Amino acid sequence: MKYALLGDLHSNIEDTIAVLNHIQQQAPTATILGLGDLYECTIGKKKASTVNNVPLEEAAIVREEFEELLTFPSIRGNQEERITQVTGIERFAALPESIVIEGATLLHGHQIVWDKHWEPIELPVAIETPLLFFGHSHRSGIYRKGKKLPLTILFGEEFPLIKKKYWINVGSVVDHREWCLYDSDARTITFMKAN
Repeated sequence: MKYALLGDLHSNIEDTIAVLNHIQQQAPTATILGLGDLYECTIGKKKASTVNNVPLEEAAIVREEFEELLTFPSIRGNQEERITQVTGIERFAALPESIVIEGATLLHGHQIVWDKHWEPIELPVAIETPLLFFGHSHRSGIYRKGKKLPLTILFGEEFPLIKKKYWINVGSVVDHREWCLYDSDARTITFMKAN
């Protein structure tokens, strides 16, 4: 089965439309799944710990035109968690923290411990699948045994997952218009980038 995995939309309408159109062109039968940070919270982490019951329109960028694009299941990211924290609105908290698909677990990535260079170094929660797809840092890449593979990402070129376990950062929709095509039957990934 083919999956189009995208994350870190951050309420950006133009970039989201470009990516969804690209998915329709490149993988029209793929199941689309979101990896969180669909929305942009306008209240920073520090201030979020001191406020509550903030109206949604003051806490996040939530436009009807953007919400109409969100026709696919998604997990929640740290932006959705912060929106929930400051507004008390449960709709964002209702998104699952993870989704398991064929051979892979999807997380947003804020659960991962990151080093000072924004490279993932540890996952404090156990996953039972050989593949982990995530976002959060807005930087696509492939990791094996805690190390980033030293390869140049060639967008549109299929990459076979020969070894058993990998971590895959799908990049970001916002600013980069990136997404990742995962073929669970062929056990391949293809990093994609819309114009």
